[in-house]
Amino acid sequence: MAQLSDLRVAILTEHGFEQSELVSPREALEKAGVTVDVISPQETEVKAWDNGEWGIRVKVDKVLDQANPDDYDGLVLPGGVLNPDKLRTNSQAVEFVRRMYVSGKPIAAICHGPQTLINAGVVEGKEMTSYPSVKADLVNAGAKWVDHDVVVDQGLVTSRSPEDLEAFNKKLLEELREGVHKRNALSHV
Repeated sequence: MAQLSDLRVAILTEHGFEQSELVSPREALEKAGVTVDVISPQETEVKAWDNGEWGIRVKVDKVLDQANPDDYDGLVLPGGVLNPDKLRTNSQAVEFVRRMYVSGKPIAAICHGPQTLINAGVVEGKEMTSYPSVKADLVNAGAKWVDHDVVVDQGLVTSRSPEDLEAFNKKLLEELREGVHKRNALSHV
């Protein structure tokens, strides 16, 4: 089992992330002693979306094109509608996610966050959950969608919405403690 204070986790995001879905996991990780880097294609900061309007601004710790997945022990993909839609069309972001997955490191995606996992080609055969509007996308990509507050499959943690953050954060920390996970090979990546 990994010592959390020795770990570094990336939160990969763009403008328009759901505010609570970045802030809450980051606070839970930092409280447990994990070093957290906010990574983005944006150079200095990203803007949150909160209750139908723009929210806080969060400092970017590392620009995506300078970030190396090998430097991280886990990955968090916050939701929001705008954020994953931008990330999943960014080839560097998709490749970062794919490399984290192939390495077996824990990945936690909430709400619309799994959309980036779909584009990375890593959801086939996985039991997952998401915001209800992403269900068809996951099913069409070969995932088994279930309606639970949190679902874990081989170190891949998914949750539906901000209401599930407590369970999401708890499972994220558990998976980080477990460390690298053996995963099924990617047949098409």
